[in-house]
Amino acid sequence: MLWHIAITLGIVQGIGEFLPISSSAHLILTRWFFDWDPIIKYLGENTDIVLDVALHVGTLLAVLIYFFRDWLQLLTHGLSKGIKTQEGKMFWYLVAATIPGGIAGLALESVIEHFIRSQILVIAAGLAIMGIVLYYVDKKADQIVGFEEITFKQAMLIGIAQALALIPGVSRSGITMTIGRLLGFTREAAAKFSFLLATPIIAGAALKQTPGIIHNIANPLFLVGTITSAIVGLISISFLLKYLQKHNFTIFAIYRLAIAALTIIVYTIRGA
Repeated sequence: MLWHIAITLGIVQGIGEFLPISSSAHLILTRWFFDWDPIIKYLGENTDIVLDVALHVGTLLAVLIYFFRDWLQLLTHGLSKGIKTQEGKMFWYLVAATIPGGIAGLALESVIEHFIRSQILVIAAGLAIMGIVLYYVDKKADQIVGFEEITFKQAMLIGIAQALALIPGVSRSGITMTIGRLLGFTREAAAKFSFLLATPIIAGAALKQTPGIIHNIANPLFLVGTITSAIVGLISISFLLKYLQKHNFTIFAIYRLAIAALTIIVYTIRGA
């Protein structure tokens, strides 16, 4: 049984999904660094699917649990009062901002999956470039827009930018937080909006795998991956929201550049 792989990937997913470092890039690179793909495939064609579904379900649980009260208010106001309240407005802003990413995902998923995800140097480039952009934007941008002051236009701009997260290395949380900071959001507001916007996207990815969830709900590997990514995801969300109250995004930019450099070095040494 792949306990160590399920736990490791659960930790990577739980951290990478919510910190601006790209979970998809780290999942791909972790399996590549340790050459785990042959092992996973050897145990069966559905093992890869089981792990993928488990990781998505875990991070969905994390964001739903952490923001349960927020989502309860957003749903209640949005469905009963429309845009007459701040919570109602935010609910429909999030719904609208999810659409561009959803359309892009449906249209480009096959191309991304079969061509870009296997390009290690492209992933390294994405990590490095977004690291530089995140650092520069965060350093130069003002902090004048609180979470309650976000407008529909700003929400849509972030939603459109979210489509770029299909490219491994860009990072969904990374691009949405970067655009939020570019628009003058406070760091906490950029992070919170990013996390709430992640909920329907992660939910969509999980729901798409509903047959796999039903089929593997009692699979020990599925349970280990789900529980690990959920617990680590909760810790990551809590950490980042508290961290950004007193710190900036510089450490994440440096980390992205370091991982990109390490990836290029390993790729060069392997000659592949």
